[in-house]
Amino acid sequence: MGTASEEEEYTSFLEKVKRTIYVDNLAPQVTESVLKAAFNQFGNVISIQITPDYLESKRMPRSALVEMETPKQVKEIVFQMANFPFMISGMPRPVRAYPAKVEMFDNRPRKPGRKIECRWLDPKEAEFEVAQKIKHTVRRHAAEASLVLEQQRVEEEKLANQQSEMLKSHYKKFELLEGVFDDGTAKHLARHYNMPMSDA
Repeated sequence: MGTASEEEEYTSFLEKVKRTIYVDNLAPQVTESVLKAAFNQFGNVISIQITPDYLESKRMPRSALVEMETPKQVKEIVFQMANFPFMISGMPRPVRAYPAKVEMFDNRPRKPGRKIECRWLDPKEAEFEVAQKIKHTVRRHAAEASLVLEQQRVEEEKLANQQSEMLKSHYKKFELLEGVFDDGTAKHLARHYNMPMSDA
């Protein structure tokens, strides 16, 4: 059993887990300030920890742990992101949100009473062959996941470019309409076609 202080520390950590959301599929350009602005709509953001993937390219999507004030806010955010588009910098993003789990925190305190043992397996041991198969399976899954992430990144870059072009197109249309009103063309057309026009 752990000491009273260890028990207290771990209990406090579990409360933090309940107040935290895990979000993934974030664009590499997303920063802490962007996330804070997005989640402050639901309540006060206590802390944000963006999780880099040290084994993948910097262009790969990232994930983050966002601590809110209450578990209720976490449930609300998870619900909203599951049912409505999540906008970052004016663009919809395929971001997913889940309640955080203990294993997601790299700085989690040791669970009181828990003991971890590690050892090397000798090739002559009975478990060696099983361990080798698990090792190869994990490597294969990691390679497959990396390939899927790369394809996803390419598709998301295409989507981001399309959205950027569409935004530019809409802005040009807006400027064109503003010009029509500013130079009096709209009023001239309204008089020509005998249409009422508001001064507002």
